[in-house]
Amino acid sequence: MYTVISTIYRYESQFIQNIVEEIENKLNHTTPNIASYVVGIDDRVRGINMWLKDGSNDVGVAVIYGMGGVGKTTIAKAAFKQNFDKFQGSSFLPDVRAASEQPNGLVCLQRKLLSDIQKGKTKKIYSIDEGMSKIKLVVRCKRVLIVLDDVNHSEQFNAILGMREWFHPGGKIIVTTRHENLLNDHAVYAMFKVKGLGEGESLELFSWHAFKQAHPIKGYMNLSRSVVHG
Repeated sequence: MYTVISTIYRYESQFIQNIVEEIENKLNHTTPNIASYVVGIDDRVRGINMWLKDGSNDVGVAVIYGMGGVGKTTIAKAAFKQNFDKFQGSSFLPDVRAASEQPNGLVCLQRKLLSDIQKGKTKKIYSIDEGMSKIKLVVRCKRVLIVLDDVNHSEQFNAILGMREWFHPGGKIIVTTRHENLLNDHAVYAMFKVKGLGEGESLELFSWHAFKQAHPIKGYMNLSRSVVHG
């Protein structure tokens, strides 16, 4: 009888802990802002969402690639906002390329990653190696979603995340980059190429900015089309 009660209590305690963690994750997490008048985002995010929800216990790595300014970051932000609360920890690291060029830039990125996952409990980090050791300890215990935005060297990926084998089963990593072959040395599970907007999407985007609606106002269609065509 005691064993049965103890088992029930243990299950109830774990259930309550899971609820508390999920609520904390939703309330305490700051998600990245997405620009106004985003056009065509749903179609471009759909495949990433399916990959994030595939139910696999593998540690997945996905690369979103394409030319500069095509919308890779916006797509990654949207996917992150729609899925971060389904993981035990998450972090969106923006502008990795620019940040890594600053003094101690990679260490700062490591610290932000740890702070996001641990909800602000991270102490100072004094070297990349120290940061990698701390990251290893954290990501092995939680199923996490991490986005590295605008990566241009595989060394940045390695310094921030280390080895994929460190991660808890089911963890997901998304990288945005201009370089399709950036992570050839890593096991990449999914590749998402971002193409430019079609003519209709370009016209809609222009209309939102120029007229605050999805299409040009009466009498401005031809002018709008000429602007879009450049």
